Amino acid sequence: MLLFILFVFSAIVLIVVILLQEGKGGGFGQALGEHGQATFGVGTSGITNFTAATAIVFLVSALAIHVLQREKGTGSLLGDNVPTIGAPAEPGEGAANQLAPVGGTTKDE
Repeated sequence: MLLFILFVFSAIVLIVVILLQEGKGGGFGQALGEHGQATFGVGTSGITNFTAATAIVFLVSALAIHVLQREKGTGSLLGDNVPTIGAPAEPGEGAANQLAPVGGTTKDE
């Protein structure tokens, strides 16, 4: 649960930090005016390092969630008794359980 909270928090922080960075057009940081520059500083090396650290936390937490979820279970969400499409019928089932061809009839008629 704590890993999911860290993942969502880092995603939100990463979005905000990327939007605050100045690009060729000024970005969202220019829309905040002096407040954005005062919060993150005038230099770009600090915000770039912070963005890289946040991205690393985001990626590591995403990979950790994936690994932990894979270890919890490998079963299907639908269950194990759901037949796959196009699976051959069991030898004892007979033709009554199979679908009839489109526009055709079954052998029982």
